[in-house]
Amino acid sequence: MPRIDVTLPLGTPVASMDADRRRDLARRAALAGGAVALESFREDIDVLTKDGKTDVVTQADRDAQSTVVAVIKDEFPDDLIVGEEADARKRVPETGAAWVIDPIDGTNNYVRGMREWGTSVAAVVDGEPVAAATALPALGDTYAAGPNEVTRNGDSIAVSDRTDPELCAVSPTIWWGYDRRGEYGTIATEIVERFADLRRVGCAQASLAMVADGALDGVVTNVDPNPWDSIAGAHLVRRAGGTVTGLDGDPWRFDSVGLVASNGRIHDELLQVAKAADAARRE
Repeated sequence: MPRIDVTLPLGTPVASMDADRRRDLARRAALAGGAVALESFREDIDVLTKDGKTDVVTQADRDAQSTVVAVIKDEFPDDLIVGEEADARKRVPETGAAWVIDPIDGTNNYVRGMREWGTSVAAVVDGEPVAAATALPALGDTYAAGPNEVTRNGDSIAVSDRTDPELCAVSPTIWWGYDRRGEYGTIATEIVERFADLRRVGCAQASLAMVADGALDGVVTNVDPNPWDSIAGAHLVRRAGGTVTGLDGDPWRFDSVGLVASNGRIHDELLQVAKAADAARRE
């Protein structure tokens, strides 16, 4: 039987009353931030590194985040902001309302001139997502989800109905540092031995959006993702009828270990991939 994700937002009455309002704002904010980033795309921009050679940042990241924050604060001035850049807080609060922002997810793609990057915005209440949007401006696609329907460019979408792993395409996501490349190798080997093919998009939020619209059948990592890399996409997948769990198979939260997202029909098989990589980490 396919694994069905029945997780529903746990938010306060505020969340149920204005989830659609937050969805619309998330979409506007993501589009605004994405438009700022697009202005500098494939231009001569300075690229800096943060915690490692492949952990890069540009002025476009910072400008896009400032734009997203300004759009949100115009409507919800008292809500907390969780974001990758600048002085935004880095942890999702367990109570109250907050917005989780990634101004350019897939910055390595962005600086190489590849189109698979995006701006993601998620609204959370009491730690649970109630709305989300991911804009992929170089691809011309914008995904949005509130409490129920998920759309791409305004049209309803849903996860794939594929049940045969040998017909499914899966993406490994979130990067493994040089000291964890053995786990990445395990993930890649498990995918190509169990599924039809492997697709590495290089942008976690784009990958999750592709699961939501059925272009991919699953996304998997045993690495603990940052909230800005994952919450918006996880909400898109769930509202599109898919399943998102941690490595333990329990419904995924921002503090779960690893992330496994699928159409629900291949979820148990995909969990085995993540667990194999985690076993390699412990060896």
